[in-house]
Amino acid sequence: MASDFGFSIQSDVPPGFQFTPRPWLDLYGVSIKPFIHFGSVASKPFSDPALIHRSLPDELLHEVFERMTPYSLGRAACVCRKWRYTIRNPVFWRSACLKAWQIIGAAENHRIFQSTYQGSWRKIWLLRPRIRTDGLYVSRNTYVRCGTPEWKTSNPVHVVCYFRYIRFYHSGRFLYKNSSQKVKDVMKCMNFCAPKADSVYGGRYTLSDDKVEVAIMYPGSRPTVLRIRMRLRGTTVGVNNQMDLLSLVTSGVNDNELSGNEDNILGVVEGWQEDETHNPDVPAVSHIRGMTPFVFVPFEEVETTVLNLPVEKMDYYVTG
Repeated sequence: MASDFGFSIQSDVPPGFQFTPRPWLDLYGVSIKPFIHFGSVASKPFSDPALIHRSLPDELLHEVFERMTPYSLGRAACVCRKWRYTIRNPVFWRSACLKAWQIIGAAENHRIFQSTYQGSWRKIWLLRPRIRTDGLYVSRNTYVRCGTPEWKTSNPVHVVCYFRYIRFYHSGRFLYKNSSQKVKDVMKCMNFCAPKADSVYGGRYTLSDDKVEVAIMYPGSRPTVLRIRMRLRGTTVGVNNQMDLLSLVTSGVNDNELSGNEDNILGVVEGWQEDETHNPDVPAVSHIRGMTPFVFVPFEEVETTVLNLPVEKMDYYVTG
């Protein structure tokens, strides 16, 4: 039913004039009950007219939110004001924070919670650097390789593209793979059950503020350790979707140092200097190529990311 205000406007327009509908004028003079947010101390009970709120009790809604990931909670907070105020409950963000930084320990997390972030778990989640575990960090690198001359008239070159893949876990472990395969193909083998033919190496990582350090051991007749130091950052607050490569070092290690420490090789080399090696046959080398930053690709985007495109369809640059 149109309001009197809307009707009077339509009656004054000349014949043949096209009137633009203004449905918001139907609310003119209508009293709208204000919304009572979560945790209000109002004395009168408030009944939300929305169908989903009538059919879904607050207790069940709380159970649904408790099983959602923090990123899904952020999307759900945009649905309506009731969901927004409900999702601001610190219970959801406390469990997410303790899980994200479980390698540091609950006692240290509570100390930082009180001293640095004024007792706000949601603020910790947004402002404190953290490693994401809901996808892969991918570093795309290219270089030029000389080809075989044909008929002595040209010197062809090839643009070679390869990727570094890292998948982190909350428990302090990670998986690493260096391959020319695309993201959608590598995702299938980035797990601890992958066969040796897939060349997926595992280990442990450390996180100190925004600095991440990992180490991988390549087995063989001359074992070689790859040490990587990175710095977390993000394109917006709280996303932590990029990592800069600070150093990439390969060095040798003695056989007696590897006895039972293959899974935690980082504990063996964590205190080493940049140019330190324990095997004279494998000197320490600090690499300056292949240092493209890591970008984060969530699991739901591995099939559609632009990193799956071939070299000729993407902008590229030659490192070094």
